[in-house]
Formats: sequence, C-alpha cells, structure tokens
Amino acid sequence: MKFSQSSFVYLNYPLQEAICRLHRLGYQGIEIWGGRPHAYRHDLDDELDVIIALLDRLEMSVPNFIPAQFRYPSILCSLNEAVRRDSVCYIQDAIDNALKLGAPSVCLCPGMTLAGEDVDAGWAQLRRSIVELLDYTQGTDLALLIEPAHKAESTLILTVADGLRMIEEIGSERLGLLLDTGHANVNGEDLAQVVHSLKDVPFHIHIDDNHGDSDAHLVPGDGSIEFAPFFEALRQVHYQGFVSAELGFQYTLDPDQAVEKTRLRFNRFLAPLRALGMTWAE
Repeated sequence: MKFSQSSFVYLNYPLQEAICRLHRLGYQGIEIWGGRPHAYRHDLDDELDVIIALLDRLEMSVPNFIPAQFRYPSILCSLNEAVRRDSVCYIQDAIDNALKLGAPSVCLCPGMTLAGEDVDAGWAQLRRSIVELLDYTQGTDLALLIEPAHKAESTLILTVADGLRMIEEIGSERLGLLLDTGHANVNGEDLAQVVHSLKDVPFHIHIDDNHGDSDAHLVPGDGSIEFAPFFEALRQVHYQGFVSAELGFQYTLDPDQAVEKTRLRFNRFLAPLRALGMTWAE
C-alpha cells in the first residue's frame, strides 16, 4: 500500500513546491487537484514538462486527478443543457491533464439538482455525461471514478450503493468508484462493508476524518472514524493501490504540519497489521 496526499492542502503554493514538500515528508504520490493555482484546464501547459520531469526524478506517482467540481465550475447533472455540456468539456480538459501526468484515473462528483427539479431527470443527465466522458477516453486505460458524496454535496449519489447502481446501469469496465472515508462516515456507512462491496470494480481511496456531523476533512485520527476495520478490509480484498489523504481548507496556512501528522498516523494505523506479518506492496 502506498500513500499520497491531495495537492489541495498546498493551494497557497506552486504545484512544483507541493510535489517537493510531499516527497520530503515521505509520500510516494501526489493526487493533483485541478483547481487554481494548480492544474486548472490549460493554466500549467507551459510548465507541464517540467512538472512531469520533477515527478520522474523524485519517483513520485500521480494516483488520481481531482478536477475542481463542487457546484462550480462543473455540474454534470444539470438540466440546463448548456451547463451540462460545458461541464463535460471542463472534465475533458481535466482528463487531458490526467493523461499527460500519467494518472490512472479521474474522479467525478455527481453534483446536485436544483430545488424543485426532478431528481430522476438529473440522474439521467449525469448518466449521459458519464457515458460521453467514457466515449472521450475510449482507447485509453483511464478509469473514471464516481465519488459518492453526502446531502450537502449531492442529491443523486450519496452512498456507495448509489454509485454502484450507476456503474451497473452504464456497464463499463473503466467506470469505478472513489471511496471517501469522510463522506461514508457522514452517511453512516460501515467502511469495512463498503470496501468489500467494491472488490469487483475499479476503486480508489480518499482518507480523511470527521465526527459524523459534517465533512470536516480532518487529519485521520482526529475525528470519530475507526480506521482499524477499514484497513483490515483493504487487506482482505488485497487492495494494492494508493490511499490518498484529502485534508481540508483549515490546514492550508500551515500544511506541512498536518501532512506530516497524517503520514505518522498512516504508520500507526498499519502497525498492528504489519506486526501480524501482513504486508502490502510498497
């Protein structure tokens, strides 16, 4: 198992510096956030070759690309066709960046229908957008990962079961799910159970913590989530991917301290399993 961190927590730093800091703090990957000032659309086209060379030199991976997409600038489920179509084009730009950076996946937020709108119609629009994005990535190995949210972020896909329903409807082997531990905790889902439900689809992990009342994106271990059963479930399904921390805005003024604390917590969570001789690829 390898560990990475979303570059969002370094939003006050250039992306290249975020990469260097994460490497120095012991991370094997950086999950690149596609908002400004990082990899938003074509903002970094002129320095992309330098960024790729830096990642290669530091032997760091980009396990997933995260387009900025909470309400703005993307609403893939919008009933306004101009908004929906522009949202698809925006994610296509993110996909182009992900492919250039060697990321194996791009996550998709389901979005919210507006008050009074038909939720089934929003579901159909979201499904249409995902199919168009799958068509756009035809001929690549890139996976698109639906990220279940919670009631403050989506009216469509809140639980892992909701995401699996959309995956089943579309039926693509390149469509999977991004499991965010914080979202699952707000929704009252059992993390070990949902991990086992994902064993037959592509999936990736965002790890963060909260107290169940809001999506606080705390350092893992600072909230109420019990992570031992979660990591045991990952072991049981032979998960070999990255676990990517996604820390909140409250850490952005002093990110190094929170990022280092998160890395130490990862080691603490895995220590009991390693003591039993259980290992992962690292």
